[in-house]
Amino acid sequence: MIRKNKSALHEKDGVSQPETTSKSSAQKIKLNRSKQPSVDEFVTEILNGSIPFLSRAITLVESTNAKHQKKANQILERCLPYANNSIRIGITGVPGVGKSTFIESFGKHLTHQNKKVAVLAIDPSSSVNKGSILGDKTRMEELVTDTNAFIRPSPSGTSLGGVAQKTRESIILCEAAGFDTIIIETVGVGQSETAVHSMVDFFLLLKVAGTGDELQGIKRGIIEMADAIVINKADGDNIQKAKIAKTEFNRALHLYPPKESSWQPKVLTCSAIKHNGIAEINNLINAFLQLTKKNGYFVKRRNEQNTFWLKATIDQQLKDAFYNNPIIVKELAKEINNLEKGNTTPFNAAKRLLDL
Repeated sequence: MIRKNKSALHEKDGVSQPETTSKSSAQKIKLNRSKQPSVDEFVTEILNGSIPFLSRAITLVESTNAKHQKKANQILERCLPYANNSIRIGITGVPGVGKSTFIESFGKHLTHQNKKVAVLAIDPSSSVNKGSILGDKTRMEELVTDTNAFIRPSPSGTSLGGVAQKTRESIILCEAAGFDTIIIETVGVGQSETAVHSMVDFFLLLKVAGTGDELQGIKRGIIEMADAIVINKADGDNIQKAKIAKTEFNRALHLYPPKESSWQPKVLTCSAIKHNGIAEINNLINAFLQLTKKNGYFVKRRNEQNTFWLKATIDQQLKDAFYNNPIIVKELAKEINNLEKGNTTPFNAAKRLLDL
């Protein structure tokens, strides 16, 4: 019998694999992914503490899409009656001071006390390509897996000092979802301290000893805003340096007039990596809350925050309306061209555009 030559390179039928997902189920999954939940669904799920829906709502809040903004505003309005029931803590410090390590250690301390902690971390955006690393979740490996914690890194965009423009709205959503402690981490550069101070109840400044930064830290603006100064990395060979820095900052604090809250800012040391001094910082914040709620400053401060948010929102919407106006878009290009040719000045060009 003569066999026909067959190529060795041929394909045999394999064993057919069972479908792990039925066609109908796959279609449902596809529909669920493409279908945007209603406002009612968003609000119900957020109030039930759903993290996926909270994350999606914050994404809507951060979106520049007009439809998304409209829906986000409806969600915010519905969630507002369930907000304002947390302590808002702002944490700032120069890069390298250990903000992420401190927040993870402090956050774990709170969750062990059955507190629900939301961390809104602001990552700096590139001025070149507008991108952000959003790496806080990788830096807080333990806290990110804690069921009582929620970490949301957001790009700073072009907002003042690296504070995300929508952070204030995100706070409301987190509070409605049942988080009783909101921590806002800033990039620690520029004017971010001023912006964060306007949206928190307690403002904590992180410093580190032994870097020559002690005297640089004794500056009027940041010291006046701080409700507490914490010298981080007080461990190993740095313990003595941290004690010296604590003494210097304490002396500086006594040079300033008393705060309107009647609170005397304190200086503490801690080692976030070794979890030393974290409980004392929490006790200090609780003492601040007890005092300010008793003397009425806490409520007054919250009212001031709302006023600031109102004005900031008006400023942003006026700016958006200006730059999105078709006439302005057209005339702005002309004025830029005139600037490049040296036919006008930035001030005259701006006046003409604003007069339109």
